[in-house]
Amino acid sequence: MFGIIGGYITSLIVGIIDFTPVKDADFISAPEVIVPFVSYTPSLNLTVLLIMVPIAIVTISEHIGDQMVLSKVVGKNFIDKPGLHRSILGDGVATIIASLIGGPPNTTYGENIGVLAITRVFSVFVIAGAAVFAIILSFIGTFAAFIESIPTAVMGGVSILLFGVIASSGLRMLIDNKINLGEKRNLIISSIILVIGIGGAVIQAGEHVEISGMALAAIIGVVLHQVLPNKEVSYSKKSMFEIEE
Repeated sequence: MFGIIGGYITSLIVGIIDFTPVKDADFISAPEVIVPFVSYTPSLNLTVLLIMVPIAIVTISEHIGDQMVLSKVVGKNFIDKPGLHRSILGDGVATIIASLIGGPPNTTYGENIGVLAITRVFSVFVIAGAAVFAIILSFIGTFAAFIESIPTAVMGGVSILLFGVIASSGLRMLIDNKINLGEKRNLIISSIILVIGIGGAVIQAGEHVEISGMALAAIIGVVLHQVLPNKEVSYSKKSMFEIEE
């Protein structure tokens, strides 16, 4: 928060903030919500299906990774309790409901894992309170416009820290589980995933469907793990889900 406030004040001093949207915004402004069979008629679109399925693979991969990193950060085995099947089901149901009323897909966001690692605040009551607070704030148009006025450079600086913590936690998990990156198989898989995921590689499938970024990286990572020989070297001697007391 000090970083965001300091960056915002600095941006204000150098004159790169436009307050016009904040002044023009209504104080109370309900978010746009659509209602199935009232605002629109649901239909099955094959093109959209082919676009969204690869993204679902990414969100599932992210969900599992986040749960594993979160277990390490908090010191409790969330893969076992409440269980990966329950948390993925929660993600899926939330995405279905959000999509039906015009919202974005829901998933476990790695940024929040970074926040937990930085603040060391693990209370579910704090998370639930933040969710309720966010819903209330979504009806305040002035606040939404104010948040949008934060310069990209400021939010980018915060994102560097948050995403850096996520990446570092993932690497720490590999190290803690004694995954040997000296093995060519592990090095090849991790290197290709990193380059494709960060480099923006794209595979075009037809005129309207393309697989890129994290979706492509996740799919190729799964395929490489299955087809490359010596699969046993990709596993540590202790369980990946073992949480130290």
